Amino acid sequence: MKDVDATDFRPAERIEQLGVSEILAIGARAAELRASGRDIITLGAGEPDFDTPDHIKQAAWEAMQRGETKYTALTGTAALKKAIAGKFARENGLDYRPSEIIACAGAKQVIFNAMMATLNPGDEVIIPTPYWVTYSDIVELCGGTPVLVPCAADQGFRLSAAQLREAITPRTRWLMLNSPSNPSGAAYAAEHLRPLIDVLLEAPDVWLMVDDMYEHIVYDGFRHATPAAMEPAIRPRTLTINGVSKAYAMTGWRLGYGGGPEALIKAMSVIQSQSTSAACSISQAATIAALEGPQEFLAERAEAFRARRDLVVAALEAVPGLACRTPEGAFYAFAECGGVLGRQTPDGRRLESDREFCAWLMETADVAVVPGTAFGLPGYFRVSYATDVETLRTAMARIADACATLA
Repeated sequence: MKDVDATDFRPAERIEQLGVSEILAIGARAAELRASGRDIITLGAGEPDFDTPDHIKQAAWEAMQRGETKYTALTGTAALKKAIAGKFARENGLDYRPSEIIACAGAKQVIFNAMMATLNPGDEVIIPTPYWVTYSDIVELCGGTPVLVPCAADQGFRLSAAQLREAITPRTRWLMLNSPSNPSGAAYAAEHLRPLIDVLLEAPDVWLMVDDMYEHIVYDGFRHATPAAMEPAIRPRTLTINGVSKAYAMTGWRLGYGGGPEALIKAMSVIQSQSTSAACSISQAATIAALEGPQEFLAERAEAFRARRDLVVAALEAVPGLACRTPEGAFYAFAECGGVLGRQTPDGRRLESDREFCAWLMETADVAVVPGTAFGLPGYFRVSYATDVETLRTAMARIADACATLA
């Protein structure tokens, strides 16, 4: 029997330009250094350090005891859809019928289903940058063309109406909006969304995908808004996405959901039927408890994240050469490092890019962060403050000490 050599493998052309997430690669390198005995602090993962609340875990256990361990309806159980519809109505002012709701194995699958169900080769998807890297990769996997629109700190990391209007072409199929944002923590209030909605009303063939995953993690009295509730005329071409991963600390449960027009949800269900089928039955039961159970802890956890945000932003702002805008939400700080680029390390190496800066921090300061280039905006780096205060203090001190050695 012939031995299979790595050179015999031929990957599909659709993945040739894609790679494993840089965030995961950085995490793997940090784990490697930690295994060698280094005290690496990893501030790269987008995962709350809080545990899933007990009442949610209890609901999952009870569902298993009832034997709810079989396949469910493709797009979610009736009970889950009722809970999702109730959440949309109660918190967002959106009225969705069961046929307008889909539950998936994470919000990432909701996005994938939508893009796979709607994009033809060459169709364009407008993505404000910095952006969650999965957005553009999914668009490319589904045959579309990402149109990346840079939105720097001086504009609050938010897309302007003028930028949107300029980016729209006859091939534009979707605009993707994430608020609050991963990686910047920037959020779109109603006054920021209104001009974008007005542009979309002038472009009736462009659909809107709204990722509201971090809506409960906002600070300083910020009021979350979502376009489909603001403008009835945009609702028939809007997919509103959410899930339980971040606010409810349920990343491993893999449950995301979307609400949108019935025709879109039906097309997305076709894709889901040939990939994962229904989401995990136990996760669906847990999500019902999350959406219908006590909600008070959400504000408590958001306040804990706010305190961490303030610590991190103040520490980064105090480092000569770094600058950090105060985010409205999520649990990320997106800091500018242009002021240290071009400077020299103690061993004579010149740091020419955000990637080199972040790699140097991990190798010399034992802190792992993610370069802005990974999110489509060079010259920045992302810090996840979803960890305890003492760890954050130590990490910020290490970054400051390391930067002080640059010449």
